[in-house]
Amino acid sequence: MMIKMLFRHFREGLKNTVRNGWMTFASVSAVAITLLILGFSLVIALNAQQMSNYVSNQLEVDVFLQQSETDAQGQQIADHIKELPGVKSVQFVTKAQGFEQLKKELGPQYSDVLGGLSQQNTLPDKVIVKATDPKQTLAIADEIKSLSGVSKVNDGQSFVSRFFQFMNLLRNIGLVFVVALLVTAMFLISNTIKITIFSRRREIEIMKLVGATNWFIRWPFLTEGIVIGVIGALIPYLVIVGAYHSVFVHMGGTFQILTFPLLTTGSLAFKLAAVLFGLGLFIGIWGGIMSVRKFLKV
Repeated sequence: MMIKMLFRHFREGLKNTVRNGWMTFASVSAVAITLLILGFSLVIALNAQQMSNYVSNQLEVDVFLQQSETDAQGQQIADHIKELPGVKSVQFVTKAQGFEQLKKELGPQYSDVLGGLSQQNTLPDKVIVKATDPKQTLAIADEIKSLSGVSKVNDGQSFVSRFFQFMNLLRNIGLVFVVALLVTAMFLISNTIKITIFSRRREIEIMKLVGATNWFIRWPFLTEGIVIGVIGALIPYLVIVGAYHSVFVHMGGTFQILTFPLLTTGSLAFKLAAVLFGLGLFIGIWGGIMSVRKFLKV
């Protein structure tokens, strides 16, 4: 009986959606345009988060040891650093390895100059340290500075501090923008559904007078709101995913200016579907409930 009743309400809701063609079009357009803007904003936000994660994973601390330290002593210091809490990985670079790396970076045009230098006295041993949590990079660097045998620690403090401040600011601005768009979408869908319901207020009043319950009247409008919300989310979803896939293929999966990997189309499509269809359903249901409430007070 309950299933039969729900099917009846769903059927009535679909009929109302088709019957009120222009009002349905207005409601779907309002939801689609708002969610389209929200969707593109979400694409930017998700790739900004991708960039943040990528850059965070590249953060490292360069620990230069005193020139007098032997390779064996340097390895002992590296092993000690590896035991520190919050350290993810440690790479020990000997004087000879650092010298060979320098030759490779400078190129063959400087081979004669470097050939006259001693590998043992040119560069110190170096330890490259990465933190498990990138935000703990500076704290780990401060702890390493106090170790015996350490000459200099390059932690990129100014860059790290500015980077996390910028990402926090970007995240807060994005959150405010998303909330503002969500409120706008809810306002638009609520008012467009109100106009639809206003034209049928006589029908609602008659149903109330003959004894229909509030939920019996409300369900078809909820179904109508759900249909409007889903269609209004489907249109921007298809547009955004199609456009993003074209850009992703054209750019080879990498944002060329800052050189970081873009979020894959599949991963973006899944997250976008969860947000857009979730918001579409929520907006449709909320709009249906709030809009019909006034006319149920007979």
